[in-house]
Amino acid sequence: MYTIREATVNDAETIRALADEIWWPTYSPILEPEQIEFMLVEIYSHEKLTAQIDQGIQTFLLLLEDDVPVAFAAYSPREEDPEIYKLHKIYCLPSTQGKGYGKILLNVVAEKVAEAGKNILELNVNRHNNAKNFYEKMGFSIAYEEDIPIGPYWMNDYVMRKDL
Repeated sequence: MYTIREATVNDAETIRALADEIWWPTYSPILEPEQIEFMLVEIYSHEKLTAQIDQGIQTFLLLLEDDVPVAFAAYSPREEDPEIYKLHKIYCLPSTQGKGYGKILLNVVAEKVAEAGKNILELNVNRHNNAKNFYEKMGFSIAYEEDIPIGPYWMNDYVMRKDL
């Protein structure tokens, strides 16, 4: 049994803890530990999450299994082109992978974007991340590649898009 709800600033620490638990097994095969640590601090600090939620910079959704948070997603209109929505984050605890929660969260985000009257959903995925296959199964295709500096590191990504 699962439920999905919009996260509030009171959920920032829960999201940070989930990210910490999910990122290490997800990214250890493709990124150096120093980069994972840097990115977790850079992207998932309590302060940054609180500001993103409080200021409406990103809308966060939490998926709870038997009232326990096990997955989250975050999305927003793109700053450069508000006609396109960006899925910034979508992560499930490794112990829940295979239960369909990623697909469920992605579909809820797509519904919210469509309700906002928009029809393009975009995301970035590391070029070596196996999640690329999941996104392709969900109807996304590669639009282009981009390399994004983050501190002393680089995110080497595909930008994938889906028409809704």
